Amino acid sequence: MNWLPPGLLAAPAVSLIVLGLVPRGHSNGAAGIFGRLTTLLCGLMFLMSIVAAVQVTADGPVDYVFVRLNSPVPVCLGLHIDAIAVVMMALISFIGLIIARFSMRYLLGDPHQERFFRWMSATVGASLLLVMSCNLVMFTAAWMFTSFGLHQLLTLYPERTWAIWAARKKFLISRLGDVMLIGALILTYRCFGTTEYTEIFAAADAIHNGEASGSFSTALIGLLFVLGAMTKSAQFPFHSWLPDTMETPTPVSALMHAGVINAGGFLVIRLSPLVSLSPIALDLLALIGAMTALLGSIVMLTQTSIKRSLAYSTIAQMGFMMLQCGLGAFSAALLHIVAHSAYKAHAFLSCGSVLDNAARMKVPAKPMSLPGRIAPALLIAVPLAFGLVYAAFQVVGVDVNNKPGGLVLTLIMTLALSQLIWNSLAVGHVGLCLGSIFRALVVVVTYSVAYLGIDRLVASSTSHHTVVPSVLDVAVFAAVSIGFVGVFALQVLSGSHTKPLWFKRLYVHAMNGFYFDIPARRLTAWFYGQAAPVQ
Repeated sequence: MNWLPPGLLAAPAVSLIVLGLVPRGHSNGAAGIFGRLTTLLCGLMFLMSIVAAVQVTADGPVDYVFVRLNSPVPVCLGLHIDAIAVVMMALISFIGLIIARFSMRYLLGDPHQERFFRWMSATVGASLLLVMSCNLVMFTAAWMFTSFGLHQLLTLYPERTWAIWAARKKFLISRLGDVMLIGALILTYRCFGTTEYTEIFAAADAIHNGEASGSFSTALIGLLFVLGAMTKSAQFPFHSWLPDTMETPTPVSALMHAGVINAGGFLVIRLSPLVSLSPIALDLLALIGAMTALLGSIVMLTQTSIKRSLAYSTIAQMGFMMLQCGLGAFSAALLHIVAHSAYKAHAFLSCGSVLDNAARMKVPAKPMSLPGRIAPALLIAVPLAFGLVYAAFQVVGVDVNNKPGGLVLTLIMTLALSQLIWNSLAVGHVGLCLGSIFRALVVVVTYSVAYLGIDRLVASSTSHHTVVPSVLDVAVFAAVSIGFVGVFALQVLSGSHTKPLWFKRLYVHAMNGFYFDIPARRLTAWFYGQAAPVQ
């Protein structure tokens, strides 16, 4: 890049890591200095990512090599800057900037404030190197260091026994993910003879195009990468650590939910040319992603704690993002990461003032849906929502028939907009009905434009190979569609005045997360020889 030398581009990320590893200071103003430096470096990185985005758009992806080693294995230290990298660089640095500024006030006077800024700085820096790395060795090292930095943040208050125990559970699941990633790294080197992205992607394209033959190893590589991504992004059955880590300070939760947890999705998107060589891995990702999304969305509605509700919301969103990856809609998944990160950072950083804001506002009583109007409202809302989606896609130019997973994702969007519209129709208030229809139109148009922009931006960086769906693929698509229709039916039923007994029992089980966290708790207790403390 002529505008931005590679050393200058990497400097803020490396500086953030170095800042995090500086020995603890002893002056009273050390915490403020660390906070200001973290804010400054994140802001500088954000500006550089904008410049890099302009350069990548104009000149295309570029690789930089700083140091090349030939033994014990050929590996280099460098950067791979493409559209995916600059999007994630801008996102991570912006989220880091906002959280750092917030934390300077939120943790003012806290004796652990300096330690928080040091490990936040190191974690953000490692996340930036993760998205900028040019090979799997650098990616794996940054992946593991990011997890280590997050563990230090989760154990910020050693006197909180539940927080320490939950961090230990997270630590075990993360090490399982590391094993999967290292296994995939070794197999990739043995199969392709390199760990460099450009060489791996070229070999994967040759297999996709029929110029070379795949093997069992290539399918296994994709499966291991998918399993590693599932542990990092809290996918079922590795999800239970996320709701249990809510005793951490709010800035840590914001960084974890809006930043670090996206690493799993980024892994699949970055390595999509390689992962897509394994149809089994993509089918597994679609099924597990859909199951996680449905589980998280149901449990979220039953939680009484706002932070646990946000945690299950993150699980549901990450599940939907993984579903998009499993369907091959990598551009949609990247857009989902960006939108979810911005929303979740705001949600966590503002959740503490929700009660204060509610006390100052005079909110009118919520209108209840009339029982006799629910069915007619649904008959109007579903076709209306589908019409809005179809019209918006046609106007913007999104051809869902030729997009991976387009039909399934269109169905899910239709159900989401139907949920937005149908309750207002059941109330029967004209102004409320028109308002909900207008909001639905704004949502679908905004999403369509944003998706088209992201898709064109990252077209050369993700897998776009068309594959004829197999019988298993069709079965997966059908199962996913049925699952989302079922959850939509549950949401409609929850709005009715009379609920059957089985629904009330389901509510109780959902409040307890359907008890899926019990095996992970028992495993953690066995490994550390200590039972879970009382919350």
